[in-house]
Amino acid sequence: MTAAHLFLVVAWLLPAVGASQPQGQGRSSRHALFPPADLGMLESPDRDIWQKPDQIMDTLGIADGSRVVDIGAGGGYFTVRLSRRVGPNGVVWAEDVQPAMLEAIKRRVAKDVAKDNLRNVRTHQGSSSDPMLPAGSVDAVLILETYQEIQYGNPLLFLQNVHAALRKGGRVGIIDYKKEGAGPGPDGGRPDPETIIAVAEQAGLKLLKRETFLPFQFFLVFVK
Repeated sequence: MTAAHLFLVVAWLLPAVGASQPQGQGRSSRHALFPPADLGMLESPDRDIWQKPDQIMDTLGIADGSRVVDIGAGGGYFTVRLSRRVGPNGVVWAEDVQPAMLEAIKRRVAKDVAKDNLRNVRTHQGSSSDPMLPAGSVDAVLILETYQEIQYGNPLLFLQNVHAALRKGGRVGIIDYKKEGAGPGPDGGRPDPETIIAVAEQAGLKLLKRETFLPFQFFLVFVK
């Protein structure tokens, strides 16, 4: 997973390593996916403060009844928040390349079903080049701390497949750590926003805006 994650939707959403570090901190290899055995270390108590999930969802236009993808969903940090936001009339695809991550999400969602009675999450295994989503079915895709893994495969093909899954006017949010290295995050392999923009435009996505409210990460918003 590092959600990787978002989609929405996201190797894939890589949450925090360590009790007070944002996700992705401390990985020894830029090619390595986050180990499922370390899921207990993923979420710091202050993550909502610096990650600003509600603001991210607002920016992507995610509302009641939305159909979204969390690409590289990892341990499901964003998945459950998306689930509550879209409500019983919406759908959340939690996509990851690691089956162990998807199993962890299923366990987490089962607890939330008992609490919130939401049954709108569908776990979904993708590949490094294709999230394997239904064509023309998605309102928003969150790719949170996942492009750092996608970039070592075929990012153009991946984003072309994301484009195919979007409805007209659907949005894609790509969030990753700033390349200058401010704050926590992986030591290497941080993707370049300008490169992402160039690849996304080749894939048929249009840059809508660059959000700056996240302290450690860049946030690119694309539209179909």
